[in-house]
Amino acid sequence: MRAGLDNPHEFLLELFQIAVAAADPHQILPPYLPQDTGQRALVVGAGKAAAAMASALEENWTGELSGMVITPYGHSEPCQRIEVVEAAHPVPDTHGENAAARILQLVSGLSNADDLVICLLSGGGSALLSLPAPGITLADKQAITQQLLRCGANITDINCVRKHLSNIKGGRLARACYPAQLITYAISDVPGDHPAVIASGPTVADATTSAEALKILRRYAIKVSSHILDWLQNPDSETLKVNDPVFTGNQFHLIATAGLSLQAAARAAHEAGVEVLFLGDTIEGEAREVAQVQAEMALARHRGETTKAPWLILSGGETTVTVNGQGRGGRNTEFLLSLAIELAGALRIYALAADTDGIDGSQNNAGAVLTPASWQRARDLGLDAQTLLADNDSYRFFAALDALLITGPTRTNINDFRAILVLP
Repeated sequence: MRAGLDNPHEFLLELFQIAVAAADPHQILPPYLPQDTGQRALVVGAGKAAAAMASALEENWTGELSGMVITPYGHSEPCQRIEVVEAAHPVPDTHGENAAARILQLVSGLSNADDLVICLLSGGGSALLSLPAPGITLADKQAITQQLLRCGANITDINCVRKHLSNIKGGRLARACYPAQLITYAISDVPGDHPAVIASGPTVADATTSAEALKILRRYAIKVSSHILDWLQNPDSETLKVNDPVFTGNQFHLIATAGLSLQAAARAAHEAGVEVLFLGDTIEGEAREVAQVQAEMALARHRGETTKAPWLILSGGETTVTVNGQGRGGRNTEFLLSLAIELAGALRIYALAADTDGIDGSQNNAGAVLTPASWQRARDLGLDAQTLLADNDSYRFFAALDALLITGPTRTNINDFRAILVLP
């Protein structure tokens, strides 16, 4: 590593960069491609990494390529043979709806078992493939998505609902491709890395049911129109199950995960002489509550330090934020603001939390950095951390400290990266 422990801020930043680089489509996709890349292939896909994956595919595929992928605004990468369309995330828009309809139309024209479809999926794909089921409008999906995001629902629940309100997710894209060969390459941004949850599983079988989707809407008190409830009680709303013949012979390759990226960061920390406590890559729950737990771990180490070795608490996953206030901020800055309150300026404890896609929630930052000096600086500036946390205004706190981590879109996504460094 270039950065040393004499500069903890740069050390944590480099660990984050190592984790992101371990999920770079240009590095990770080529080894998974078939030996025969001279075939003609139709390429479709969606996600924050979709354009970078398409570019990597073009660089390594010798045969004819055509098709289209959808990526969020600002996440494009130049492609020569594959069209890249930008659309909204996390709340879908008409660009995503129209592009998803075009993708479905492209693959529906295939009728030969020798045809090949390559699907490129990554985090964000579910919102981008916004093709509503019959009788459901884009406005319906927008309203439901906004409510689910604000109420603290986790991604598995959100995608369960999305799948059963969609005409392309939950295996329906695979049905449209049949009988063509279908190969899916996916970068996971979901805890557990389940193929049916990544981008709401458009090319794989789904075990969830419409009844479960209904329960989720009721559990979070989501307001929906009667025609939504009627649709979810209609057998046609069911996703495709594992015994469906459309999945015969299909391939699914998981090419990057949070676990692999976090392990790369852990190895780098070990090499720098740091002891690592890896909490895993599947942590969920309210961001502020996760911070409280990890703060106590850091403080316990800080109080009971018996060795001279630095200590790193490393974790991934996808926390949630129940929005009750009017402020700005994503789950990673909310985690750090809660952590700041718990640490209250404890010496020799530093932290970085960021989303590996470069966007924390819907803001322009990936996350932020917390140092022992942050607490006193905030007080000197008249910032009341508790009031800001209650208003979900973590962005304001770290912006005032000039501590936001702004990377721009990374064109990949393996979810949250959280690192707390305790120095002896």
